[in-house]
Amino acid sequence: MDSQGQPKLLDQVRSAMRLHHYSIHTERSYVDWIKRYVHFHQMKGREDLVDGERKIEAYLTDLAVNGKVSPSTQNQAMNALVFLYKRVLRSSLNGSIDAVRAERKANVPVVLSEEEVGTVISLIDGAGQLVVKIL
Repeated sequence: MDSQGQPKLLDQVRSAMRLHHYSIHTERSYVDWIKRYVHFHQMKGREDLVDGERKIEAYLTDLAVNGKVSPSTQNQAMNALVFLYKRVLRSSLNGSIDAVRAERKANVPVVLSEEEVGTVISLIDGAGQLVVKIL
């Protein structure tokens, strides 16, 4: 309990998540994101949680720009914070959250293209080329 007789914020988050049957892994992840959010904004009490849309937007933008997180990581952080405001604090987030979106990383192919395979095989002579062709 805090000084005003309310349960601690993270205890409320855990209770709400268990009430809604979230997995323990999701619970731990959401609690961690909420801790990071509170630390990022140097919040000392519940009164610091007002103006949620603006603060969430600033935090998510920082994650994308400075943290260089993936889009799925940024989405998970957003889901945790929306859960906090809507389900725990019972505060509606009426404004839009227009954070800078994290960039998708370019996926490097894990196999050679047909042309690349042909090039490699043409560079090998004799029995080695036969072995590579069989493989």
